[in-house]
Amino acid sequence: MTDAYTKMFAQMLEQGQEMARAFNPALETFSMKGIEKMFPTMSKDMMEAWFGRTFNREGLDARTRLLVTIAALTVLGAQAEPQMRLTIRHAVEAGATQREIAEVIYQMSIFGGLPAMQKALEIAQSVFTEMEDKA
Repeated sequence: MTDAYTKMFAQMLEQGQEMARAFNPALETFSMKGIEKMFPTMSKDMMEAWFGRTFNREGLDARTRLLVTIAALTVLGAQAEPQMRLTIRHAVEAGATQREIAEVIYQMSIFGGLPAMQKALEIAQSVFTEMEDKA
């Protein structure tokens, strides 16, 4: 990254934090992990509304859509860890295997780079471990 880009990104982040403080000061200490513990997956109704017939009338099945989402989140650098964790859990619930999820992440190393792939695999492995511990 160039120095100018780094500065611009830092300014954008700071402005976003200022907006969050102005709208709701409690957002400063907001933790997505707390939400994740309360709602490890979306309800069936929410899944249907967001990923079912509302936006996706025909075409890809839920399993494939979720695998594609994992691919996109991986290429983004796996920087959205809560979203990646949620999507991996949903993909498993939709019938994707751990092997298929790992293959999708491996494939994205070509497009997102090795660090993005490694981070996504670490996230996936932790989700798989958590799911096995709960079973």
